[in-house]
Amino acid sequence: MLIGKPPDIPSSEITSRDAHLRFLNRRRFLKGAAAAGVAALAADRLGQLISPRTTVRAGTKLQTVPSPLTTTGEQLTSYADITHYNNFYEFGVDKGDPSKNAGGLPTRPWTVKVDGKVVKPLTFDIDTLLKLRPLEDRVYRHRCVEAWSMVIPWVGYSLSEFIKQCNPLPSANYVQFLSYYDRHVEKWAGQDPGISWPYSEGLRMDEAMHPLTLLTFGLYGETLPNQDGAPVRIVVPWKYGFKSAKSIVTVRFSDKQPPTTWNDQASDEYGFYSNVNPNVDRVPWSQKTERRIGLPFYQQNRTTLMFNGYTDQVASLYAGMDLRKNY
Repeated sequence: MLIGKPPDIPSSEITSRDAHLRFLNRRRFLKGAAAAGVAALAADRLGQLISPRTTVRAGTKLQTVPSPLTTTGEQLTSYADITHYNNFYEFGVDKGDPSKNAGGLPTRPWTVKVDGKVVKPLTFDIDTLLKLRPLEDRVYRHRCVEAWSMVIPWVGYSLSEFIKQCNPLPSANYVQFLSYYDRHVEKWAGQDPGISWPYSEGLRMDEAMHPLTLLTFGLYGETLPNQDGAPVRIVVPWKYGFKSAKSIVTVRFSDKQPPTTWNDQASDEYGFYSNVNPNVDRVPWSQKTERRIGLPFYQQNRTTLMFNGYTDQVASLYAGMDLRKNY
């Protein structure tokens, strides 16, 4: 079951993130102790969970409401894994680098500039964005092109609500998102010299206006940690994770398809659409299966679903398109 009745209690009012983390750490410690001699690598992983190398500061609690668009029937990925297993190349290319290096990202004050094909350019303060609409609890699957996945309890509201405030012109067919970039803050970006910064992503207007596309401010009922794209990002659950731009500072409306970072790097591998598609592989990863982060190794591997399991909601956006060519 994909989309179900929202829970009666928002995630921000259920078990706190700290209590949830302590419970999972204790459970994993007991499981690890029982199999202490199986592998040295497991011992190192266990140590990171019990005493993470990087302390994630507690976020600000957000007032949230349930959402009818939340995904049900899935075990949530732990806060520890969501915040310590990240792709955020501006802060390093290894999965643990962003949690160590993103502390200097200045998330207050923060503004988002709107320009391009709009009635007039606008600037929104982050606190204005937080109050624009009620913040919803939305559990979504997250699927990386590297063939791993998570289930994340995000907080935000449909991007369409924000776009309505931007007054785009009828000629605006695409939306581009530009991420924050300061080489003095994001000193690790040079580890991949082939990338041109700032990070850029884009959506077709109908994709951006789809109710599942989330303007996101938090997870587990709290404001986003820096390494997960604070203070504002988008989440597009039926696409590979790199399409969900982090730490957004500019939203630009265009009549033409905008340049996007990974498509510029390797257009034969990273298409503009980049919908989750188990029938189209991405070198060096097969997309037929995925590894669910945080589960016991014997439960991690699973079959990847078309559109990451959101076919009923989004397939009509691509009616008549050859998704092998328009990947």
